[in-house]
Amino acid sequence: MRDSKIKETLAVKVSHVFPPDTNNHGTLFGGKLMSYIDDIASVSAMRHARSLVVTASTDSVDFLAPIRTNQSVCLESFVTWTGTSSMEVFVKVLAENLITGERTIAATAFLTFVAVDEDGQSVPVRKVIPETEEEKHLHETAKIRVEERKKRRKASKELASFIPMKKPWE
Repeated sequence: MRDSKIKETLAVKVSHVFPPDTNNHGTLFGGKLMSYIDDIASVSAMRHARSLVVTASTDSVDFLAPIRTNQSVCLESFVTWTGTSSMEVFVKVLAENLITGERTIAATAFLTFVAVDEDGQSVPVRKVIPETEEEKHLHETAKIRVEERKKRRKASKELASFIPMKKPWE
């Protein structure tokens, strides 16, 4: 299994933002953008793993600027780091005014995927090789995010142990 360059995992999705895609503020629904993010990130993860993948976590989706009607939304995703069977995927979201060409970073997101076989068992993935400054920065800082992820998962499991399982009407 050879390591692969991060650019080999790049996936791009562009959509025109129309009124049915927007909320009462005339901006793209956050939930619709989150769906786009998970979709494109899974393409990068599968492209790298060359296997089925499952979303293990959406670490963050940071909405930085609104995406308005008649703009385009462009999502670029790529694998930034790998563990044994897990992959961190970064997604940057750009809004573009299609008349002026002005582009704005509208959101960023980090997701974790696990490569699995047809029985849902994890399978190993290759390492990734960063080349650009952006890729190198994200690759070098991934270990910090991995540790934060582990802490958050532990806290989520502890919280889950306190959540009642009874039906709301009981």
